[in-house]
Amino acid sequence: MRAITQDTHGTPEVLKQTVMPRPAPAPGQILVAVRAAGVNPTDWKHRAAGLFLDRLPLVLGWDVSGVVEAVGFGVTLFKPGDEVFGMLPYPQGVGSHAEYVTGPARAFARKPAGIDHVQAGALPLAALTAYQAIVDTAAVRAGQRVLIHAAAGGVGHLAVQIAKSRGAHVIGTASAPKHDFIRSLGADEVVDYRTTDFRDAVQDVDMVLDPLSGDTRARSLDVLRPGGVLVSLLPGTDPDEAAKAEARGVRVETLLVEADHGGMSAVADLVASGALRAHVEAVFPLADAAEAHALGETGRTTGKIVLTVS
Repeated sequence: MRAITQDTHGTPEVLKQTVMPRPAPAPGQILVAVRAAGVNPTDWKHRAAGLFLDRLPLVLGWDVSGVVEAVGFGVTLFKPGDEVFGMLPYPQGVGSHAEYVTGPARAFARKPAGIDHVQAGALPLAALTAYQAIVDTAAVRAGQRVLIHAAAGGVGHLAVQIAKSRGAHVIGTASAPKHDFIRSLGADEVVDYRTTDFRDAVQDVDMVLDPLSGDTRARSLDVLRPGGVLVSLLPGTDPDEAAKAEARGVRVETLLVEADHGGMSAVADLVASGALRAHVEAVFPLADAAEAHALGETGRTTGKIVLTVS
């Protein structure tokens, strides 16, 4: 099979298309013929520096949409020919930027019939992250106020839609050119982080979703009401954060997304109901993975980038 591999860490140019043996599913696994796979910030961060993965050569990719080619012993959820999408176990289950990939059957759900593989391949990691933050961690409910930073990004634009599906009042931060896009997703308010300190525009929120960390994470504590929760996707750097959170009566959580059949099924239901859709900024063939990484690293994209496999 064709796969995108790297033998060293570095710039996008370290990514090369190579030929590797096609894997076989172990007990409890399925073999998926990949049709599309999203590219996420964690992909280019692992490419550049390794992060959680210290093995080389490495095939990146956690998002998968494709067709079940074979099933391992004991799998009852799927049969060959089923269209599925899902996120490989993060981080060690990596490897979807290839023609075939294996993963636990329960990391997948059936692909909604109303979307194609490009749309489905854009969703898993980012949508699961947003779902696990908003639903599983913060338990957002109707009428609550939710602040989503980087609301036009891969996680952010899906989080806006998921929070709205829960009946929340949603506030997003983004640069001014992206405001119309975020409002089209259902956001009730949008703040231009380049011209406005969001603390001057937003107060008394029940949840903050922060994909950025750093100063944004620290300042987000100031806008939470007592009993609120800050869910961050990156570690904090403020040694006094715990004391500040306790003093304000709020909770701080750092989320690492997990593979989850139930979560993927919930995402599929939101898609099928029309409440959730990925915005795809760009699509590249598998062989052009380096170009996809280079585009993502500009930090100027909206939504998701997807690789396709013919």
